[in-house]
Amino acid sequence: MSVEEIDTLVIGAGQAGIAASEHLGQAGIPHLVLERARIAERWRSERWDTLVTNGPVWHDRFPGLEFTKTHPEGFAPKEEVADYLVDYAKMISAPIRTGVEVQQISRRAGRSDFLVQTSAGNFHAHNIIAATGPFQKPVIPALVPESQSLMQLHSASYRNPQQLPPGGVLVVGSGSSGTQIAEDLTAAGRKVYLSVGPHGRPPRRYRGRDFVWWLGVLGKWDIAAPHPGTEHVTIAVSGYKGGHTIEFRELAGTGITLLGRAERFEDGRLHFGSDLSENIKKGDENYLALLDEADEYVRKFGLDLPPEPEARVFAPDPACLSDPIVSLDLAREGISAIIWATGYVQDYSWIKLDAFDDRGRPKHQRGVSIESGLYFLGLPWQSRRGSSFLWGVWHDARHVSDIIKIQRAYRAYRPF
Repeated sequence: MSVEEIDTLVIGAGQAGIAASEHLGQAGIPHLVLERARIAERWRSERWDTLVTNGPVWHDRFPGLEFTKTHPEGFAPKEEVADYLVDYAKMISAPIRTGVEVQQISRRAGRSDFLVQTSAGNFHAHNIIAATGPFQKPVIPALVPESQSLMQLHSASYRNPQQLPPGGVLVVGSGSSGTQIAEDLTAAGRKVYLSVGPHGRPPRRYRGRDFVWWLGVLGKWDIAAPHPGTEHVTIAVSGYKGGHTIEFRELAGTGITLLGRAERFEDGRLHFGSDLSENIKKGDENYLALLDEADEYVRKFGLDLPPEPEARVFAPDPACLSDPIVSLDLAREGISAIIWATGYVQDYSWIKLDAFDDRGRPKHQRGVSIESGLYFLGLPWQSRRGSSFLWGVWHDARHVSDIIKIQRAYRAYRPF
């Protein structure tokens, strides 16, 4: 069987892979992007129907192309995002080969390059960029036995309310996915319970500016490393129905019952922690701290942005917050489905190299692996807070491409 030779192989044709291709192309580095399905497949087939971007499209885009269907201050539907990435790939003439699944990557014996085994044959490559992103393997906690007579699915498999059996729905997870899905179900007339864990809660807009602008001018997108213990704290922010601030008391006002973190299941009852009030309180503190910083920024630089005192007024505590529910008999409450909006873990089991820690996470510096020739893109906090976002991965891709260019120059060196 013939083996295809290429300098750099990029694995994945989502936002990270396309960003990598742009910078590699500009640097004149021969490369090929392999994608197991279609370009931006996860946006199309692994997200719910009403999903939109969490940031306005003036911000959440690559520098070289604007969104044309959604207003700059609006939030693009998932299909438009996928189409945008397809259009961008065409614009930069990205060499993408779809329908090719990478099965294994290993180092060639006694060589510096890699053997890449795929569903369409083998490759030899000097460099590998794993651009498969942060949302790889959905996580469903082993709390409720599958033997229970209800549907359980991860948010990656949820599409719309009609997909679920009649009855109430428990959504576990209070980040962007969990809150948007809870709102989607409530709008369809479903009785919804929402399990709320620790979270950050920025304002959608404040003093006439979206929160992405505030994080930008306050330097928060460029924070180089998370505070200890906050690496995976979820962010409750939404572009749903034009975008609004997630305020859990207001969600309760729409009929959603708030619960603490799901902890254990016994005899048909799901038990919840007594942490609901504390989680809401810390989310409020996070929210108010950003408002304080924004107000100080306006004062310091004399910006003409109107005050917004009403942003600091919260709705009264609902009964489910002041008198929290600590357990639910799922059958008695008519709950027929659980949606686990509980995140993902990275899965690099197909890379047979000593490049990962004991939890399977890449050992790297700004995407540059400890294994020579191996690179990563799209990791959370790869170089900064914004690394896993559409615009953030573009900047990380430039750094990775620059390193590959430098290493190619070393390989090409011959003594004078």
